[in-house]
Amino acid sequence: MSRVDVNIMGQSYSMLCRDGEERALREAAIYLDSKMKVIRDAGKVKGNDRIAVLAALGVAAEFLSVKSPQGPLSDLTILEVKQKISAMHTVLDSALTPQENLF
Repeated sequence: MSRVDVNIMGQSYSMLCRDGEERALREAAIYLDSKMKVIRDAGKVKGNDRIAVLAALGVAAEFLSVKSPQGPLSDLTILEVKQKISAMHTVLDSALTPQENLF
């Protein structure tokens, strides 16, 4: 494990990560810091906790809208894939439930 020190909105954080993942963690902290500063600088939201939640929601929305660059699911966002998987679970559950009564 490696210790990484990052700074987000003027606050220092010391975190552990797996060896070799230090750069990714630093880049994630820089990205989050920039998102939070944009929200803070807009001046409409007060309090670092609220700014952090809004930034996290923005990052989550970005993540869920990402599409795979290639492959059979490349035309779907991550959110759409999750929705399709959930729909498949529902279909499977409804098809398998009557089977449980046989045993």
